[in-house]
This record gives sequence, C-alpha cells and structure tokens, in this order.
Amino acid sequence: SNFTATDFKHHASLAIESILERDRLPIIAGGSNSYIEALVDEHAEFRRRYECCFLWVDVAPRVLNSFVSERVDRMVEVGGLVDEVRRMFDPTADEEDYSTGIKKAIGVPEMHHYLRGEACGNDEETQEALLMEAISNIKKNTRTLAHRQLQKIHRLRSKWNWSMHRLDATEAFLNRRRGREGDRVWEKQVARPATVIVRKFLVDPMSTILPHDTAFVAAAATAGSTSTTSVNSLAVSMPAVAAATR
Repeated sequence: SNFTATDFKHHASLAIESILERDRLPIIAGGSNSYIEALVDEHAEFRRRYECCFLWVDVAPRVLNSFVSERVDRMVEVGGLVDEVRRMFDPTADEEDYSTGIKKAIGVPEMHHYLRGEACGNDEETQEALLMEAISNIKKNTRTLAHRQLQKIHRLRSKWNWSMHRLDATEAFLNRRRGREGDRVWEKQVARPATVIVRKFLVDPMSTILPHDTAFVAAAATAGSTSTTSVNSLAVSMPAVAAATR
C-alpha cells in the first residue's frame, strides 16, 4: 500500500507529542522532502505550536554521484537486489504496474526487461547486457532523484523562507571507509557543529546563526523561529529539523 504525506504527517505528529511528553527533543530525520513540507508548512497547527531548527547535511555532487554508483554496485553484487526484485516480479503478467507501492521504488521498474528476458529464456549474453542496462538506469535515476531533492530544498527555502544552515559532509563521505579517521572527520565536521547549532537554537530560538558561525561545519542546520517562550524542541532532518513548542 502507499504511505502518503498525509499518513506521515499523522504518525509524525503523534510521535512528536509522545516524545515531548517525556521531556525529550523530537528529531525528524530523513524521509521525503515532500513529507517534511506537508508536516511543517502545510499543517497550520504544527507551525502554531512548534518552532523549527533545520539541519541540512549536504555532499558535493561529484562525491555523491560516485557514492551512488558504488552503492548500487554493492546492492547488486552482495545486497541481493536482483533476487529481491525477482521475488515480486510476475513472469506470467503481460504488463507490470510500477506506479504504486514498493514496485515504484528505484531499482524495481529498471529490472523489468532483464527479468522478462529471464522468463522468456534469453541467452546469457543478452541477459548480461540487459542487466548492465538495468544497473546503469538505476544509477542514473538515483542521481536524478538526488538532484531533484536538492532542487526541492532550495525551493523550500525560497517558498517558505526556511533558513537553512548547510553542513558540508563531503570530506566525511570521502573518509567513510577509513575507520576511526572517518568517524573523527564526521564528528568534527558534521555531528559536533550540528549539536552546537541545535543547542544555540534551544537557548534562543529567535537567534539567527550567521554564516561565519557555521563556517567550520560540514553539515547544515537551519533555524526558522518566531517563538518568544520556553522551548520544547523538535529536530527534523530533511534537512534535519529541531522544533520547539510555544
């Protein structure tokens, strides 16, 4: 079944309330930018009750594209991507519906011709070519999705006036396979600066964190706030957001 932005808004709101009742900081991490938009800015009650601090972890496109290619290759080679898609493929169907549910996820429709050829008994050489084409399309579509998500973030900043503090995680990504060194870079350039930003927001949600305050960061946070009262906070990452109750 489809999990809609409306579903997300409902379940996220309940979770936020539960966390705040325990005097903890809600953090909304990841998910579709459209979900975050629906929760934060298409939900009048949410904006009335909460102040938000947005955290945006960004990576240079060239590094992100390389990471996407490596990740797709790993998913095919050791992650069982082909077998996973094969289990939901119906070789007897004349057509497959890839417009709803899990079947519309990147990685599923791209495998159609390969699996159809497998069911029809194609020779090994043809199947190898179809698999390479499927993998290439998965990479291309994933890169396209990442680019669209970045465009959406910029659009949200403009449309809703979200003030985002970009944290550049490029170096952390480049060092991700270097064990403790990778952890050190992530801590220094992403985790620690993000923590500082959220702490400052919690102390004074009306404060503006200027660019020079976050120049040492490799990730990003945003403070979009109007509250003048005590802060019960929420952190959302879509960007990532930390929010405070009025």
